[in-house]
Amino acid sequence: MITWFTKYEIDPDKLTELEHCARTWITLVGKLGSQHHGYLLPSEGPSDIACTSFSFESLAAYETYRQALFADAECQAALA
Repeated sequence: MITWFTKYEIDPDKLTELEHCARTWITLVGKLGSQHHGYLLPSEGPSDIACTSFSFESLAAYETYRQALFADAECQAALA
């Protein structure tokens, strides 16, 4: 298993937009065969950082996910 970790710089005044983005990507990542582990937001310290992680069975599964990501219309709309 391989887990991908991503760190985001966020605007604390736009948490509604972040929540929409998070819900969208949790669904899309699952659709493409990965296990999304959710988003982590700070409880103390700087409030402009969020993190997420999602796992794949293997590096090959991650590569398959990446190919599907760029071929999927919903993913491309979310990236835009």
